[in-house]
Amino acid sequence: MKSFSTFMGGGLRGPPLFVLDGTLDGNEATATTLEGKLAAIIAPRLEAMGYELVRVSVLGRERPTVQIMADRADGSQITVDDCTQISHDVSAAIDVDDPIPGMWTLEVSSAGIDRPLTRVKDWNRFAGHQARVEMFFPQGGRKRFIGAILGADDEAARMKLDGGVEVVLRHADIRRAKLVLTDALIEATASPPLAN
Repeated sequence: MKSFSTFMGGGLRGPPLFVLDGTLDGNEATATTLEGKLAAIIAPRLEAMGYELVRVSVLGRERPTVQIMADRADGSQITVDDCTQISHDVSAAIDVDDPIPGMWTLEVSSAGIDRPLTRVKDWNRFAGHQARVEMFFPQGGRKRFIGAILGADDEAARMKLDGGVEVVLRHADIRRAKLVLTDALIEATASPPLAN
């Protein structure tokens, strides 16, 4: 289940709207200067609250929508109450720093089961699971890859494709990457995280 919260920004406008099982289409925007500014505002606040920032996207121009995906730092599942808390705190922080002129909408959600792979730790956490990757530019004659995650380091992610071929995909060249929903992934994410 993906927890999801929407909040109207540019000043507090009443209670946030919540949608359970909301889905994002996976068309994550690439990082921009505005997204970088927002991440710099949001990430420290989330960390102080016990969460981690997975992704920030800004969609639209007239009345932009700021999409935030977050995880709980302890690895447990994020709830609607978590999204509410994040929404109120982050909305106030964005209003104070005011990086977005005019009205905007804030959407806060968990990363979900078929989450985007945006951090090295995501690639390593989900090693062995299936992922779908789209590159900015063709690599080896193709831009799209589907296969098992082998892991990642600071420079690149590694995958084993269906034919057994291993590929190394530089993070800087990845347009978007996300997990593929499989029975194995559902089973793995349904269990509580193991203590280290």
